[in-house]
Amino acid sequence: MCAALGPRRDVRIIECGVRLKRLNRPEFDGPVITCGLAGGLTPELSTGSVVIAQRVMASDGRVVECDEQLFAQLMRAARDEGHEPHAGMLLTSEALVNGASRAAWLQRGCIAVDMETGLVRAPRIACVRAVLDTPARELSDAWLAPWTIAWRPDAWPQIGWIAREGPRCARVAARVLAKALLDRD
Repeated sequence: MCAALGPRRDVRIIECGVRLKRLNRPEFDGPVITCGLAGGLTPELSTGSVVIAQRVMASDGRVVECDEQLFAQLMRAARDEGHEPHAGMLLTSEALVNGASRAAWLQRGCIAVDMETGLVRAPRIACVRAVLDTPARELSDAWLAPWTIAWRPDAWPQIGWIAREGPRCARVAARVLAKALLDRD
């Protein structure tokens, strides 16, 4: 989900889907805050942990600095919602990051990974994510094409867990975003 912020207090919420599939074009004239799920790259991040990006790295190595004011608002909002947020660099990847790739991106300074934020083009950008999968609990890549799960037994044990934790984590990130938007100057 993206929240496109207008010049005053107007906000436009855009459901963009994984890898921005529902978005015709990822360019915006004003500030944008992305919100959703992330994969944790560091063992310190457990399911439900809140991550606020300071920088976003695309898989090609390009790094975008997040807006300091929006970052501060999201940090405050996360704490107001009862979470101690983790701040750092977020990787945007086109695929799920599992196994040795998690460790490699962690060594490059990334603490979590999403599939959207680095694709957005805006003059000011920020990001709030709640961690779903972790190094100790990785997702099967079958979840990128859920219609194939019936033929992917490796994904079957994850069905109940994702059905429970996915929406819970999404609500955590959405509440932080809502709080930041309500408290914005």
